[in-house]
Amino acid sequence: MAKKRILLKLGSNTLTKETNHISRGKIEDIGVQIAELQEDYEFIIVSSGAIAAAKQFVKLENQDKDVFVKQALASIGQPHLMRIYHESFSDLGLLISQCLLSYSDFEKEQSKVNIVNTINVLVKNNYIPIINENDTVATDEIRFGDNDKLAALTAVLLKADILIIATNTNGIYKKSSINDAIPETISLVTDLQLMEREIGDSKSSHGTGGMQSKIEATAIAKAANIETWIINGLEDNFILKALKNEIPFTKII
Repeated sequence: MAKKRILLKLGSNTLTKETNHISRGKIEDIGVQIAELQEDYEFIIVSSGAIAAAKQFVKLENQDKDVFVKQALASIGQPHLMRIYHESFSDLGLLISQCLLSYSDFEKEQSKVNIVNTINVLVKNNYIPIINENDTVATDEIRFGDNDKLAALTAVLLKADILIIATNTNGIYKKSSINDAIPETISLVTDLQLMEREIGDSKSSHGTGGMQSKIEATAIAKAANIETWIINGLEDNFILKALKNEIPFTKII
């Protein structure tokens, strides 16, 4: 039977566990889950975290515009981020590859064909593609969206069955419960306009994407009949628990 394809989007807040450094424990947690699920699911990861990886040991002195400093940090941090993935995943027998994409790649037909062909070869050979935006040449991800849109576009291009967006909330909360000790999660969404009315526009501390960017990503996926799951990635075993409906999260169909 064909495996289901999951596009897993990991934001900076998930990968740092809301600290100032990349959490090896969190990356290992993700690897353990992928290893457990690999008989039935194939995974493609869109990962933020390059800037966070650099910030933990580099301070750049620069009077240039903030976006240029962030691009430089992304260039420094990306190989360190991939090294952490490689070390954590290889201990579990998992193979990884790096793919750097830009939004402009999705505007050119030949580039889209190349992306699909390359990633399908990697997946067939049991490699997990880890995708990030090529930040040194593109500024969209740094300024907006924190890879949410990139994840959605990639999910559509690669015909994913499920787009999982890992974030730092238990999905999308009902607006009326937002100030409660335990806000109430909207578990199922079929109408994006109704969901938008429940959304604030907070930004995450490390990332650049708030819930609004997740709504935009969800709309892209929904138009291609791809389910989107918005899950609290800070939870241990969040993918396994969501698949078993053991934690609150938002499913958009």
